[in-house]
Amino acid sequence: MNVLNYTKLQDQKFIEELETESGQHLKDCYQCGKCTAGCPVAFAMDYTPNQVMHLSKLGLGEEVLRSRTIWICASCNTCTTRCPKNIDIARVMDSLRIMARRKGYTANSRNVAAFNRIFLDMVKNYGKSYELGLILNFNLKTGQPFKDVGLGPKMLALGKLAFFPSKVKNSREIKRIFETIEKLEGGN
Repeated sequence: MNVLNYTKLQDQKFIEELETESGQHLKDCYQCGKCTAGCPVAFAMDYTPNQVMHLSKLGLGEEVLRSRTIWICASCNTCTTRCPKNIDIARVMDSLRIMARRKGYTANSRNVAAFNRIFLDMVKNYGKSYELGLILNFNLKTGQPFKDVGLGPKMLALGKLAFFPSKVKNSREIKRIFETIEKLEGGN
């Protein structure tokens, strides 16, 4: 359970910045919890989506910007779809990430960025996620090559991991889509 410091209540500047950045009215949230109930990654968050909305509404910007939640959010829009007040919560999370980067609160973002890049490379190259490659590459990239070494043999023996990536239909088309996006974004 997290303990909140309410002495910093109502940082009005933070609230205004977030509302401007996201285009959403935080005060419209009445804490029904539907966003959290539908969130597929809420289990991994330090603050659930409705808690992030509440903290933001209270103006506890530093608390929100330092949280892992904004980096864990998958931007799947389940929360936005479920919100009875039509608040685009995924957009609020995106805005919080932008604000966190701008203010230098990015310690939690490095591993998430590495994971995202490796995952997308797997999808680009194989047409879907290749879990063993994902785990190995992520652990190497984050400087912990032996982190899951005990799990590997067990997972392979149980058939939970494949030694080699399986191919999917139209993997060339998927790769072409990625290359088109990279060209449009000015990447390599």
